[in-house]
Amino acid sequence: MLYYLFEFLEKNYQLPGAGLFEFITFRAALAVILSLFIATVYGKKIIRFLQKKQMGESIRDLGLEGQQEKAGTPTMGGIIIILATIIPVLLFAKLENIYVILLLITTVWMGVIGFVDDYLKKFRNDKDGLAGKYKVVGQVGLGIIVGATMFFHQDITVKREKPQDALIENVGQTNVREFYPAEKTLLTTIPFVKKNEFNYESLLSWAGEGAKKYVWLIFIPIVIFIITAVSNGANLTDGIDGLAAGTSAIIGVTLAIFAWVSGNVIFSDYLNIMYIPNTGEMTIFIMSFVGALIGFLWYNTYPAQVFMGDTGSLTIGGIIAVIAIAIRKEWLIPILCGIFLMENFSVVLQVGWFKYTKKKFGEGRRIFKMAPLHHHYQKKGFHESKIVTRFWIVGILLAILTIVTLKIR
Repeated sequence: MLYYLFEFLEKNYQLPGAGLFEFITFRAALAVILSLFIATVYGKKIIRFLQKKQMGESIRDLGLEGQQEKAGTPTMGGIIIILATIIPVLLFAKLENIYVILLLITTVWMGVIGFVDDYLKKFRNDKDGLAGKYKVVGQVGLGIIVGATMFFHQDITVKREKPQDALIENVGQTNVREFYPAEKTLLTTIPFVKKNEFNYESLLSWAGEGAKKYVWLIFIPIVIFIITAVSNGANLTDGIDGLAAGTSAIIGVTLAIFAWVSGNVIFSDYLNIMYIPNTGEMTIFIMSFVGALIGFLWYNTYPAQVFMGDTGSLTIGGIIAVIAIAIRKEWLIPILCGIFLMENFSVVLQVGWFKYTKKKFGEGRRIFKMAPLHHHYQKKGFHESKIVTRFWIVGILLAILTIVTLKIR
C-alpha cells in the first residue's frame, strides 16, 4: 500500500526520497524492521491474550527432562509469525505480483489448517487435533493451486540465455548475456551437474512434441509432494524451544538471496544462473518472514514463553516450499532443508524398523532412543539449548553449501 502511495507522490509531486520505494533492497529492509517490531512488541500482547484465553499447551509425558515444566505454556504462537509477516508485505510489496499473491495465499491457507488443528486440540479436548487425512487434503489443495499457477499463469516466466555466439557487446562494457524473450517453461535448477538446468517437459519427450502440454499432470503432483514433505518436516522439527523458528530463519535468509539474484538481470548474469523476471519482489515477503521468525524467537528460545503450534509450523513449512518452487530451486530443498529432512527421515526409519522387527522377531526394535531426531539427543542427556544451537550450526553449514552449489557444476 505504501509502495503505491510513494509511487504516486514520486510521479505527480516529485516528493524527495519517494523514489527509494522503487528499490527492492530498501523495501526489504523496511519489511524486516517492521516485522521484527511487530513480533517483539505486539508478540507480548498476543502471548498475554493466549494466556487469558487459557491456550496453554497440554504436554504428554514422554520421559524427557524438563518436559512437564512446559505444561501451560501458551501455544498457537504461530499467529505472531503470520501477522508479523503479512502486515509489512501489505505495506511494502507490489501486491499485483503473482509470486507475492501465491505466498500470501500460502500463508493464510496453511495458517488456517494449523489454527484448526490447534483449536481442536485445545477447545475440543481432541489430543490428535485435525485428522491427518484432512491436513493432507489441505496440503494437496495448496499444491494444486501453486502447481497450476506455476504452469498456467502467463506472468510466471523464465528468460533463457542465447548461445555464446549471440553475445553482444555494450558500449564501454564487457560482453553480457543476451536473453531470448521471456517464455513459459518448467525449467528448474539441479545441483552438482555441469548443465544445471532441467526441464520437466523432458519427462514426456518420449511421447512426442504434443505431449508437453500435459506435463502439468507430472509437475503438479511433484509440487504437492514437496509442499507436503516440507510442511510436515517443519511440523516435526517444532519439538523443542527455538529449533523450528531458528532453522527456518536460516533457510529464509538463503532463499531471500536466491530470490533477489534470480530476479536481477545483472547478478543472475554475474553468477551465470537462471534469470526469472519478477521474483525479486519476493525478497520483501521473505525478509518480512525472516524478521517475524527472529522476533518470535525472542519469546520462543529456552525457556519458551510461547509455542508456535501447528498454526506456525505448518505455515512456515508451506512458505519455504512455495518459495523454493517459485525460484526454481526445489531440488536444493534436501540440502537447504536438511534439518527438516533428517527429522522426517528419523521418524520414517524408526516406525519402519519397529514394524519390520516386530513382524520378524515378535518384538519391535528401535534405531533411535526416540524420534524425531532431536528427542533422541534429549534421551542421550543433551540439554535442549545445546541441541538447538548445534542444529542451527548444521543449518548454517547446509545453507552455505546450498549457495555454493550455484557454482559447483
